[in-house]
Order: sequence, then structure tokens, then C-alpha cells
Amino acid sequence: VGCGMIPMTDPGVCRVPLRRMKSLRERLREQGLLETFLEQHPYNLAAKYFPGITVEPLQNYMDDEYFGTISIGTPAQEFTVVFDTGSSNLWVPSVFCSSPACRNHNRFNPAASSTFLSTNDTLFIAYGTGSMSGVLGYDTVNVAGINVRNQIFGLAETEPGDFFYYTPFDGILGLAFPSIASSGATPVFDNMMMEKLVDRDLFSVYLSRDGQAGSFVLFGAIDPYYTTQGISWIPLSAETYWQITMDSVSISGAPAACSLGCQAIVDTGTSLLAMPVRAFRIVMSTLGASSNGEISCEVARKLPDLVFHIHGQAFPVPARAYVIRSGGICSLGFQGMDAPTEEGELWILGDVFIREYYVIFDRANNKVGLSRLP
Repeated sequence: VGCGMIPMTDPGVCRVPLRRMKSLRERLREQGLLETFLEQHPYNLAAKYFPGITVEPLQNYMDDEYFGTISIGTPAQEFTVVFDTGSSNLWVPSVFCSSPACRNHNRFNPAASSTFLSTNDTLFIAYGTGSMSGVLGYDTVNVAGINVRNQIFGLAETEPGDFFYYTPFDGILGLAFPSIASSGATPVFDNMMMEKLVDRDLFSVYLSRDGQAGSFVLFGAIDPYYTTQGISWIPLSAETYWQITMDSVSISGAPAACSLGCQAIVDTGTSLLAMPVRAFRIVMSTLGASSNGEISCEVARKLPDLVFHIHGQAFPVPARAYVIRSGGICSLGFQGMDAPTEEGELWILGDVFIREYYVIFDRANNKVGLSRLP
């Protein structure tokens, strides 16, 4: 059975190769458009995690982006999507959408698919920078050789503004829990589990560093090549996002933040490491960065690890992971936000964290597994 680009012997295990593109921040900076774009597109990263609003993973999309290819319909129509553990809906642009953001992306045409089933149900998803709206339909979705029949998904009819216009991906494939899916839509991975299309009720993610190839999402298996350092299992604190409890965060052996414990979400759909504004100021000050995150590249080379203490174990993130170099400018891959939860302050462990660890998202046991990468 061929799964994506890597042949596997087991039909219940399939790997989706991910590719990383030059960030939008770099492309806009090259064209002298970055400052204007940021002024016109302010966003609130925290909006993604407030209860009652399902917000997709396009916050901070400008620093790092990992995409894979799926297809929808019969015959197959291809789309580039972000595999996002911070949301639960699948949606792509449709031919019913005339927004500029749809016109320069692949659009799904239901009339061209013999397996499409329409509904009268609508979908609305709010973002920190705008929104999308559309209708829900059912069709066959193929993810790296796994055919998920009768998968519910959103067909975008409006994508207001030019926010999505600049993104190099077409849509989103959410991998979080059904409890946060807009319009009660069943997530793709839940259907994979229910139809027994995967060997194990888990998936795992590897994000390569330094623009290298090889990133992937692996459905139904753990690749032993990436777990030679052993796996640390952490129980979930909520079955919504992939949310866990952190004990504290330290720098150079001294407590820096989250001293009374806090919540964290492991989110492939957020590029940076997001933390409460107060913690952000302390961390930036401790590391010697300016308020906008910029730092001398010479100083950046000697910065200490940021250490996350989770479930009694230490998970360091070294400077090489959190320092972002772009066009000769160095900045720290952190962002301040305020998204209080019932359990206390919230942190988002985005791609800056995930690149240091092979991450296993285990639905069977409601745990996250972390294995440090060499």
C-alpha cells in the first residue's frame, strides 16, 4: 500500500509528508511591505482559545509554516492544508467563494465530484484577524492513502479581507477533539478511528529544523527512529485542545514563570511560543531582548535554554530553537497573549517547541508523548 510518498507495509499506518515554505514575514520584508501589512492586520492570538469560539490556526502564520497535501472528492481535487492540533474542523475554499483570498487558491467544486453530498448547514469560524463562513458538505477525503468516506467539511463561501490572500495554504485540517468543532462537525481523525482505518488511535508529528525536508504527520503509528531518547507521557488536563498542565518554567536554573503551575496547549498550528503577557515581559527582560523581541545576533548565540517543567520532568528549548534569524535580524520566537482559563494562565507550545521533540498525540489514552530529538 502506498501512503503518501513513503511505502508502508501496513495499510493502517500512513505518513503525510509536510513541506516548509519561506515564511510570509520574509516574503513581505523582501518586498518592503511588512510594516504596512502588520499595521493593517492586527491580531489577537488569544482569541483562538476562548471558550465558545472556534478559531483556526492562522495566528502568527508569518514565521513558520508546515503544509501537507490532501484530496477531496471523486475524482480527487487536491488541496494544501495545515495539519492543526489546535482546531478540529476541516475546511477548504469553494467555487462559491469570490473573495480575493479564494480566487488565488485551489477551490473545491462539488459539481465535479460524484461522491459529494450537500447539506443546508452553515459554518462560521472567527479568527483573530477576520473570519470565514460557508456551508458544510460530505465527501471522500484522502489523507496519504487513507480514504475517509462521508467526511463532513466546510466549503468556504467568504474569506473577508486580504488576510488569507497571502497565505500559501488553501485550508485547514483540524486534529483536536470533537468538543471544540464548529457546527458539531466530526473531525477527520475521529472518523479514521471510528472506521478503523488506523492501526492505533494516535498520530505523531515531526517538524524538521533549519528549512530541512522530512517533516511529517504519521497516522496510526509511532516511528521508532524518532524515539531513541525514550518517550515521556503526559496526561491531558482537558479533552478539547491537546492541553496539559505545566509545573513551572525556568531559565538558568531559576524560576522565570508559571511558578504556581499553568496550562499549556501543544499546537502545530501556532508558529511561536505564546505565553501570558506578564511572563512574556519577564522572559524577554531576563534574556535581554527588546520589547518587540529583537536581540543582537551576537548575544543570541549565548542565550540559555528555556526549560519547561511538565509532569515532573524537564523539557528544555535551546536558543537555537527560539532565536529566529531573518534577513540579518535576530528576534526571539515568543509572543505575549492573555487567555485565562479556569485552571489559570495559558501557554501555547507551538512549532518553536515542537521542533525540539517528536510529539505523539494519543487519543486512546488521552496523553501526549514527547521524545527529545538529537
